[in-house]
Amino acid sequence: MSVLIEQEEPIAVARLNRPEHLNALSSELMRELVGALENLDADESIRCIVLAGDERAFAAGADISELRDTATIDLYFGARLDLWDAIRSIRTPLVAAVSGYCLGGGCELAMACDLIVASESAQFGQPETGLGVMPGAGGTQLLARSIGKAKTMDVVLTGRFLDAAEAERAGLVARVVAREAWLDEAKRVAREIAEKGPVAQRLAKEAVNRAFETTLSAGLDVERKLFHLAHGTEDAKEGLAAFGEKRKPEFKGR
Repeated sequence: MSVLIEQEEPIAVARLNRPEHLNALSSELMRELVGALENLDADESIRCIVLAGDERAFAAGADISELRDTATIDLYFGARLDLWDAIRSIRTPLVAAVSGYCLGGGCELAMACDLIVASESAQFGQPETGLGVMPGAGGTQLLARSIGKAKTMDVVLTGRFLDAAEAERAGLVARVVAREAWLDEAKRVAREIAEKGPVAQRLAKEAVNRAFETTLSAGLDVERKLFHLAHGTEDAKEGLAAFGEKRKPEFKGR
């Protein structure tokens, strides 16, 4: 299997499993990954998902041999890019646990998650122009929204890598941890996320993502509506009551 699933309720870990290819993102792997994530997204017992590779690589990019041998028209009309849209449509919070290489499609996959926890060994980049192509799964758009135009141009046009420390300073990475702690810390963050109200988390994720797609006034309007949706849930009543009673809330996801 190209993707391994470990359920540790209320979190789950989806691990890319092509170590001999540095977890290169073949069509088979992407289909398996989307299917796994959609199944976990529909599972009410799972409140946060960690997406990980292994110590050597999160994912070193697309499967080059597959990309080389696929006709351009098949790339254009194929469903491969639809798989990326499906990942960005997952409503359960996604934490990318990155160690080692996170390049090309791998970097795009990490950016499709909600936050990145990186080992100090992590290296991020979009080196596609060195192969005569360019990022095609969000690399130019998502990276620019994360680290700004100037640094994105530097990374995309020169092909240079960002180490974990620079990626954190630039705003791409949320947390950098010791080499041996990358997966444990990502799981810890996921459990912290899973403790909060699951409906509120999904609505908050939607609101934050909308901030990059619309004007401030429109975004504030979306936030206001989602706030009222959250306020009307059973979880909100429980959370507010628990605060007043000085106890830990018991969220049901309703």
